[in-house]
Amino acid sequence: MNDTCYQRVENVPVSESQSVTRKASAQCDTCGKTFDKKSQLTRHLRVNTGLKPYPCSTCGKRFNQKSDLDLRVRTHTGEKKKSAQCDTCGKTFQNKSNLTTHLRIHTGEKPHCCNTCGKRFIQKSDLERHIRTHTGEKPYPCSICGKRFIQTSKLQRHIRSHTGEKPHCCNTCGKRFADSSGVINHMRVHTGEKPFSCNTCKKRFIQKSALKTHIRNHTGEKPYSCSICGKRFIQKSALKTHIRIHTGEKPHSCSICGKRFSQRTHLKKHMRIHNCEKFCCCTDTNQETNTFQNKRTRTAIKVNKTQTGIKAKSQH
Repeated sequence: MNDTCYQRVENVPVSESQSVTRKASAQCDTCGKTFDKKSQLTRHLRVNTGLKPYPCSTCGKRFNQKSDLDLRVRTHTGEKKKSAQCDTCGKTFQNKSNLTTHLRIHTGEKPHCCNTCGKRFIQKSDLERHIRTHTGEKPYPCSICGKRFIQTSKLQRHIRSHTGEKPHCCNTCGKRFADSSGVINHMRVHTGEKPFSCNTCKKRFIQKSALKTHIRNHTGEKPYSCSICGKRFIQKSALKTHIRIHTGEKPHSCSICGKRFSQRTHLKKHMRIHNCEKFCCCTDTNQETNTFQNKRTRTAIKVNKTQTGIKAKSQH
């Protein structure tokens, strides 16, 4: 680590016979975040680079902090070294600071407040991430395509879109997902669980994000605005689709005739034309076959009648 991150401030007069040495904070060159200790900066840099120097000897999973590795090892050994317990739900924690944070879930305490919008948070780290939504800061870049992200977790999920890695698996149907939240939400499809309820109409949802979007139908909130024409939308996906009207982008292509569409729903409607053509063709062929068979049947009946008449005359 570069020792220039620390600066010695000398000859600061405290008294006539004294001077004081101060240690400036260490700063990350990537995102500008500052730290009191060199060890804190070292751990932070591992988040940016993705370096995970601590592997688990049992399962091979790697971690960027030794404390995280220790916790992982205990899941294999069954060792439980937890010193603080929640009196409300009985959950135990490694230290009292983690318990203190957890207790706020029960008490509803949110001591960290955003100075811009007033939204409050349980943890300081949550507030720091939220502030980036106001500043537009995205300190975590993708090393493959350069796209930047507010959170490391979102960067990690994004990287899997390049690698195709899907480490999380549904135990019921085997479907795989890039992140744990994806498999958790998917499991509710099997169980039918809908834990998120609308207070206005009581409609229930599998995902919290779906509930949040639904609530906007009641409030009329449309937070996503088109930068070209100003039209506003409830969902970000709707805005994305709308922008294609301006750009002319048509990402959805028909595999049969090659015609392109701006929306997947339009492609699905178009595909019915091809399906109808196949159906109509089969129907027409069947109708022609049936007509031919009917003609043969009528001809055979006439022949039989004629032969019967001839036999009758010959007998007389």
